[in-house]
Amino acid sequence: MTETTTRRPAAPAAAGAPIRFRPDVEGLRAVAVVLVVLCHAGVPGLAGGYVGVDVFFVVSGFLLTALMLREIGRTGDLSLIGFYARRARRLLPAAAVVLVATLLAGYHWLGYRRGDEIAEDVVWSALFAGNFHLTADGFSPVQHFWSLAVLAQFSLVWPAAVVVLLWLGFRWAIGWWLAAAVVASLAYTILSSGSFSPATRGWELGVGSLLALVATRLDRIPSRVATAMAGTGLALIVVAALSFDAATPSKYAAVLPVLGAVLVLAGRGDSVLGRKPLVALGRLSYSFGLWHWPVLVIAGQAYGGPLPAPSRALLVAAALGLAVITYVCLENPIRRSAHLRRSYVLSLSLAAWLIVAPLAVARWQTSTSPAADPRNGAEYRPRLGALHGRPLDSSHVTGRAAGRDHQLHDRDPAAPARARPARPTDQP
Repeated sequence: MTETTTRRPAAPAAAGAPIRFRPDVEGLRAVAVVLVVLCHAGVPGLAGGYVGVDVFFVVSGFLLTALMLREIGRTGDLSLIGFYARRARRLLPAAAVVLVATLLAGYHWLGYRRGDEIAEDVVWSALFAGNFHLTADGFSPVQHFWSLAVLAQFSLVWPAAVVVLLWLGFRWAIGWWLAAAVVASLAYTILSSGSFSPATRGWELGVGSLLALVATRLDRIPSRVATAMAGTGLALIVVAALSFDAATPSKYAAVLPVLGAVLVLAGRGDSVLGRKPLVALGRLSYSFGLWHWPVLVIAGQAYGGPLPAPSRALLVAAALGLAVITYVCLENPIRRSAHLRRSYVLSLSLAAWLIVAPLAVARWQTSTSPAADPRNGAEYRPRLGALHGRPLDSSHVTGRAAGRDHQLHDRDPAAPARARPARPTDQP
């Protein structure tokens, strides 16, 4: 009987209380990245694993806003420079390494002409504008950077909007303005045909942010009810992953996994998601999510035919190994560096170099590419099994035909070398 009134450990407080480590959040990240990776690897029955991206958006909005509210509660204000410096340390190191490595691997394994196409994609992705450039027909090895671009754009606009509201004396209205923006974004998503715009994905980040605004009230939920909420939320995410496919309308279907993520975060499913293996994988989720797609795509394009299941499994394992190296040697040391944390100038200077690095490598490769000389006539020449000069089939990685592509993360990582559309669109 007493169990129904037991209070859970405090959630991140909107009033500025210290944010305690949430093992369930790391576990939820692990579930999300596993769903996405297995979907892209063509595991049967998980065609809807792309919903992991929707879960990531909710989690990101929740954590970003919780951190902002903690600073506001402690100081009464929000330092935009400090916030942007922290985001740069978190996002840019791994992103820059993956972009450069993908670009060089593309030139080496897929030939100069394809490499030049990838270089163009890398430039847009390095500037966190890939969602405005990449299209469903691109099949780019950096195609997945569209979601990182949406997150970066949200991280740029939302804190600035909060600062403006604080400056105008409308701190009390932050939640109301955010709720209105979420409703507007969701309505626009249903009415529009685009999937890559921040306007059609902002509501997912906004929902997580709204949850952070009421974080202190979540502790009042009885323990038994909270456990049921978390279990129900996890079940909704799994149901979406198992039942969705490439033909599922993306306009409103994302409501199901988003609702599931909200219930998990509100219920704090530590008993299930707080397990050490899930927490460890959750910490690697960012790097793992960045590495798996280019590894699968480049291998599939270079091979020139459907990759067998054992090969895909080895590629996923290789991507996880790269994620471990990136996290241990680069991502975590930079994020936790005492020198960088003490100096916003140093952090932002490093950020500038990390953005410039992929741009410089892309410029160097395209300027020295034989395909840059029209007299050379360089062909699309994969280094492995594909026929020279012949576009690849649409199922080289997973061995299954790609359905209607209404979301970039729905695609099989099979990459035909198709011509660029005259004008990039934001349509499925």
